[in-house]
Amino acid sequence: ILLAETETTSSARPLEPKESVQEIEEWRQKGEKMSLLLVLISVVVGMVGLLLRWNEVRYGRRGNVRLPPGTMGWPLFGETTEFLKEGPSFMKRKGLRYGRLFRTHILGCPTVACMDPELNRRMLLQGESGGLVPGYPQSMLDILGRNNIAAVHGPLHRAMRGAMLGLVHPAAIRASLLPKIDAFMRSHLDGWSGCVVDVQAKTKEMTLLSALNQIAGITAGPLSDALKTELYTLVLGTISLPINLLGTRYYQGLQARKKLVSMLEQMIVERRSSIQAHDDMLDALLRSGDDGAREKLSDEQIIDLIITLIYSGYETMSTTSMMAVKYLSDHPRALQDLKREHLDIRKGKSSEEAIDYEDFKSMAFTRAVCRRSN
Repeated sequence: ILLAETETTSSARPLEPKESVQEIEEWRQKGEKMSLLLVLISVVVGMVGLLLRWNEVRYGRRGNVRLPPGTMGWPLFGETTEFLKEGPSFMKRKGLRYGRLFRTHILGCPTVACMDPELNRRMLLQGESGGLVPGYPQSMLDILGRNNIAAVHGPLHRAMRGAMLGLVHPAAIRASLLPKIDAFMRSHLDGWSGCVVDVQAKTKEMTLLSALNQIAGITAGPLSDALKTELYTLVLGTISLPINLLGTRYYQGLQARKKLVSMLEQMIVERRSSIQAHDDMLDALLRSGDDGAREKLSDEQIIDLIITLIYSGYETMSTTSMMAVKYLSDHPRALQDLKREHLDIRKGKSSEEAIDYEDFKSMAFTRAVCRRSN
């Protein structure tokens, strides 16, 4: 027993003075590092709080007008990350928290969002807002061009709007647009038969090819593939923060615009040097103003107008088409009613006979589906 006690005592001997001092010094250094880390965290949290508060105060008022409730997020970035990540759910979440009228900061712009249909109709569509001027994200304005219809006002806006409306007036729809769209869709949809398709990818491709065909007579091939690549990049650039740094979507969108402008300039040169007539929108724009009825557009204005037409048609129509397919897949009865309406229209027509404008106007249920899908 004494031997065991002696061994235990000797194995549990106290640390030498040198070892104790060294251990104490290590603990002291660790404590200083932890204190410094806590101080840095406190400073960062404080700065973050001040930045967020400064951004809220900065955009909380405009003169004597108090803006609607909401949050502005970070300086410069705002709430763009949440907006791009959540999509429509972002607006729904904000609407549930702040009501149908709220403020936010997205795509580099302080923004007031209105989710009240009646207020939008009176203030925007009927012009009851007085001096209200439509605004768009800076990235969209830069990439679509300084002459796009969303960026201009006054006489130039009227001239650009007149040129656009001249392309889609009722006579043009009856004589040219509707027959061309019908022929394109017949040809394009034949390639979908008997295979599984990605609806989202196919509706985007279909809409873009249809727009290119209508605007400049471009069919599927190397040119349409090159334009498609740049247009997809351009679209992504318009919904990004306007930070022109290598690798950002905004930078890539600007580069895509330069390539598109170069392609369209070459097409305009070829059209002017050709004696062949082309029944498309590009020819109509190049001839616009020759009769003195309206102001003649410059090549730069025509290019910006074409890019805007492709962009606006591509975004809206591809999304509506995709959502219509989704809606019909979820509602088999609606799909049957839609089929019945179209089969009734096809009665008395040959398989190759196109639908006409009267057929188009009779598609009441089809238009209802499109409105429901939006």
